Formats: sequence, C-alpha cells, structure tokens
Amino acid sequence: MNETESLISIDDFAKLKLRVGKVIACEKVEKTDKLLKLSVQNGEETRTIVSGIAHAYTSEQLVGKSVVFIANLAPAKLRGIESRGMILCAEDSAGNLCIVSPEKDVLHGAVVR
Repeated sequence: MNETESLISIDDFAKLKLRVGKVIACEKVEKTDKLLKLSVQNGEETRTIVSGIAHAYTSEQLVGKSVVFIANLAPAKLRGIESRGMILCAEDSAGNLCIVSPEKDVLHGAVVR
C-alpha cells in the first residue's frame, strides 16, 4: 500500500454487505462498449447489476457463474438502467480483469466475510 491510500477501520469494512450471487441472465447494454446488464440471483431476490466488464467477459461466459457483489451499495442509474450492486473484480497493472468468485459451491445469498 502506498502512502496516498486511505486506511479504513474494521467498522468501515463491516458496513459493506458482500454476498454471493448467481448470474442468471446477462446482456450487453446497447450503444456502449463496456457495460453489461446482469441479473443476479442472491437467494432472496434477483437484482439487476450494471457492470463495466464487457471488454473482459461475454454474456455467455457469465451466465451460470457465481460472483461476489456489494449488496448494500446505493442504487445508481447507468444508461437509464437502475443498478443495485457492484460485481467485485481483481484488476492487474495491465488492466486484465478477473471476477471474484467462491472457489467452492455455496448457497447464493451467502455472506462474504
């Protein structure tokens, strides 16, 4: 970590509600190069999440995949679509993305700690 990055407390981290969800549908957002509209089933509900990962993943690669997402992020409108979460990805220095996904099968809606 470099000196310009801010440290957070465990209380700050505890505010994030991270969940596992299953992508049940995915489509490219029209007139964009980066955005995908995902339907993510998290056990209790299905929610729409818009993510800027189309340069790294196709819809076909994501449907059926388990992902980790932030469940309590304030909704945001992206290209007129309400997004209710954020898919977590790792990104290397070359800009390559890798979706954060559990290594074993867990119930969708499982809490990530």
